[in-house]
Amino acid sequence: MEIVLKRVYSSVSPDDGCRVLVDRLWPRGISKESAELHAWAKAAAPSTGLRKRWHADADNFDIYAAEYRAELAVDPASSALNELADLARHRERITLLFGAKDLEQNHAIVLREALLERLSSVSGAKY
Repeated sequence: MEIVLKRVYSSVSPDDGCRVLVDRLWPRGISKESAELHAWAKAAAPSTGLRKRWHADADNFDIYAAEYRAELAVDPASSALNELADLARHRERITLLFGAKDLEQNHAIVLREALLERLSSVSGAKY
């Protein structure tokens, strides 16, 4: 099983495997048909308040990441993370799709790390 990240605006590829949108808001200019999603994990995305704080002060990624991890530890985000873990366990590859322009500092990176940790803690396996 492999978990990869990709901008939702990038071309769809057969190599994507199971495509899951992990943004709370639907991406502008993308139709539901062209996105070719298997799932939309809205509840796994940062809360509206956290997203707005991040956009207002994008210089503090470490603080944002810590706050997002705290959100992922409690419901409803924790349950959504469990659902993603269940999906990932049954797929060869899962692609987490996000709309952010910054490929190095975005919520999908934090979510992927949390998902890998959740998978490892439940199964004891390393991914």
